[in-house]
Amino acid sequence: MNLLLYATTVLIWGTTWIAIALQVGEVPVMLSVFYRFALAAGVLLLWLSASGRLHRLGVRDHLFCALQGLCVFCLNFYFFYTASAYITSGLIAVVFSMAVLFNAVNGVLFFRQTITSRLLLATSLGLIGMVCLFWPDIYRGGLDASVLFGLGCALVGTYGFSLGNMLSLRHQRRGLDLLSTNAYAMGYGALIMLALVVISGTPFVVDTSPTYVGALLYLAIFGSVIGFGVYFALVGRIGPGPAAYATLLFPLVALGISTLVEGYQWTPYALVGLMTILVGNGVMFYKPRSKSVAKETRVVAAMSCTSEAVVAGSTLEGDIESTVRCPVSRR
Repeated sequence: MNLLLYATTVLIWGTTWIAIALQVGEVPVMLSVFYRFALAAGVLLLWLSASGRLHRLGVRDHLFCALQGLCVFCLNFYFFYTASAYITSGLIAVVFSMAVLFNAVNGVLFFRQTITSRLLLATSLGLIGMVCLFWPDIYRGGLDASVLFGLGCALVGTYGFSLGNMLSLRHQRRGLDLLSTNAYAMGYGALIMLALVVISGTPFVVDTSPTYVGALLYLAIFGSVIGFGVYFALVGRIGPGPAAYATLLFPLVALGISTLVEGYQWTPYALVGLMTILVGNGVMFYKPRSKSVAKETRVVAAMSCTSEAVVAGSTLEGDIESTVRCPVSRR
């Protein structure tokens, strides 16, 4: 099940860049983000209400959902779109891959989780691979004031995404319904983004072209309702650190599609980065069966067989007292 959730997250979010690119144009970015999550929240709330699966939350939980919406469905996108005006998309992808590290650190801070040596090694390999993958973009970027500002925006956006992971984990540990909290958080995030649109004086523009509407539907339904639902479920099942490793694989899917559609040329640096990221992914999730576990399984099985034989012998001899005392015989 975890593998299915992981693969679904990577495939969906690895293809949303196409829809985002199709939205660039007449409609301001902040307005497109508002449309996306307003539509996603509306669809999810209607579906949950119609199916009787929408859970009511207390005031405190609603406040935490609003905070999650601010972190993930508002400021995260706002800062990343702002960063894209100052730094290359490759550098943004490298910064966003630090969500693995942020999630690991925040897991320690907020939930007292441990950072394992496996996670540290996999994270190191992943970050090195991302730098290699986008090295030409990084090298061309330089480090002037505008680039540093863009890096700062990307870091804030990434940390906001990580905080949203922690809030989702908080909801799940309290036994709150994942889809309901996602729906409320998306709704709050859309409202906050709408407030930013109004405050900034951004003009309201509606694009009814099939391209824009199709991209909006894909981002709202697949990229948001399904994508975030699957990803946050993964966070609850395997932890925020390992789940965030999926962010290292999004660019690989995007570049794979770009190779087929746009003729992307793989450089030696990119190939080294690809292999390093895949090795890191293997380190993160490969769990060989230890010999001690296998030995313990065989011992338990042997003891079970012995107990059953003793019980059977006692029954044949009519030893009612021993049969009553032996809990194994009372199945």
